[in-house]
Amino acid sequence: MKHRIIGVDAGSPAERAGIEPGWCLERINGENVYDVIDYEQLSAHSRLELTLVKNAIHASDDEKSNIETAESVHSKSAEAERESGDDAFLCEASCSEERITVRIRKGEYDPLGLNFESGLMSRVRQCANHCIFCFIDQMPHGNRKTLYFKDDDWRLSLIMGNYVTLTNVGEAEFERILARRAAPLYITVHATDGEVRKRMLRGKNAENLLPRLKRLHEEGLSFHCQVVLCPEINDGKVLERTLADLYALRPECRSVAVVPLGITKHREGLTKLTPMNEERAKAAVMQIEGFRKRHGITDFCYASDEMYLAAGLPLPEYEEYGDFEQIENGVGMYRLFESDFLMMLDTLEKRDEFVELDSVSGVSIAPLMQALFDKLLPYNIRITVHPVLNDFFGHTITVTGLITARDILAQLEGKLSGRALLLPYTMLRENDTVFLDGLRIEEVSDRLAMPVYKISASDGADFIDELEAIVSELE
Repeated sequence: MKHRIIGVDAGSPAERAGIEPGWCLERINGENVYDVIDYEQLSAHSRLELTLVKNAIHASDDEKSNIETAESVHSKSAEAERESGDDAFLCEASCSEERITVRIRKGEYDPLGLNFESGLMSRVRQCANHCIFCFIDQMPHGNRKTLYFKDDDWRLSLIMGNYVTLTNVGEAEFERILARRAAPLYITVHATDGEVRKRMLRGKNAENLLPRLKRLHEEGLSFHCQVVLCPEINDGKVLERTLADLYALRPECRSVAVVPLGITKHREGLTKLTPMNEERAKAAVMQIEGFRKRHGITDFCYASDEMYLAAGLPLPEYEEYGDFEQIENGVGMYRLFESDFLMMLDTLEKRDEFVELDSVSGVSIAPLMQALFDKLLPYNIRITVHPVLNDFFGHTITVTGLITARDILAQLEGKLSGRALLLPYTMLRENDTVFLDGLRIEEVSDRLAMPVYKISASDGADFIDELEAIVSELE
C-alpha cells in the first residue's frame, strides 16, 4: 500500500534524508504500512529502511470525495464524515513510477517527520451493526449529515478512546491488533452472553466477543468496557454474569461503566424498548455496588452519574472513582468537576460589585450545579442555573450535552436577568459555536439580546479561570 506524503517536518530525520512531498510511503523495514498504527509503531526504531515511490499518480478527485479528510479523523467520532470506497489517499500505480530505498538512523522514539493526506492513513470504518438502542437511529431528520455517521473503528478507540464493538474486525485484523500491542482499547460489551449481545447489536459476529476479550487478557493487553443497560434485556442476571466474566479478566480488563440507554421521541419503526425509570435505575446501582462489596473492591465497575441521578440516589464521593478512567462515560464527571472547582475557588477575587450571570443545564444535573455555583456568592458572583427540558429529543433525555439552541430560546427568551449567558462546551460542536440543531451561539446571543459565552463543563479549574476572564470582560 502506498500513502502520499503531503509534508515533511523541517529538521526531521525524513527531511535530512531527502524525502520530499509528493512521494509515497510503501514499506518500513520490509513491512507494508497499512495505516497510522503501522506507521507509528514501525517508525519507532533507531534504524529504518523506507521503501518509497516517486512519480505515483494521485488518487482521483472522485475517489477523494468518498474518503476521510484529516479534519474528520481528528474530530469527535459523531462528527466524522460518511465514508465509502477504497482506502484513503492511496497512490495509484504508474508505469513511470520509481521505487527507491532510503535508510535512516535516528533516536528510537524520535518522530520520523512525515505528514500524510489522511490522519488515519485509511478510511474510517463504519459501524456494521444495527443496535436496538442506537441513539443515532433515534435522531430527527434534517440535521447536518455528520451527526448521522456511525464509526466503529478500533484505531480511533486506541487513539481517541472511542468505544468499539469489534464486530467489523476480521480474524487477520484482530491478529494485527495483538501484534501491534494495541492497548488500551475501549470496547462496547453490553453482555458477555453471546446470544444476548447478538440480539442487542444485530451485527455479524456480535456473539463472539468474549473469546477475543480472553485473548487480550492472555496477551496482556488492557481494555476498558462499556455496558448500555437495557431493562429486561441485559440487566439482572445477565448484568451479573457480564460483570463476573469481565472481573475474571482483570487486570487487563481495567474498568466497566454501566450507563442507561437513552430513548428519544423519534423511534418510529424501531424495536420497542423498556425505558429506564427510577426503580430500574436504583436496582442497577444497587446491583453494581453489591458486586463490588461481595468482591471486596472499591473500583472496577461503576454506574454512571446519569444512572445515579435517574435512581434519585446521591453520587458516590470523589475517592470512590479511582483514576476516573471512565470519565467519558459520565462516570465521576460531576465529582471531578466539583473537586477542581472547589480547589480553584479561593483564587477568585471578590468583585467590588455584584455580578449576575445565567447558565443552562440538563434537568437531571441542574440542582447539583446550582448548589455548587452558590459557593460563588461570597465572591459577589451569582450564577442562576436554568434547567432546560429537551423538546428536541424528548423529555426522557435529561443530559446537558444534548440541549439544543431552539429549546434554550423557546424556554428562556425574555426570562433571563443576568449580564451574560454561560453555555457549557458540551452543547456545541468541538472547536465550533454550532449546536446540535445547527444554530450558532451568535444567533442565540442576538435572540436573547445578551452576550453568550462558551465555558468549560468538564474541568472545574478551567471553569473558574474562564469565569474570571468573562466577569472581567463584563466589568
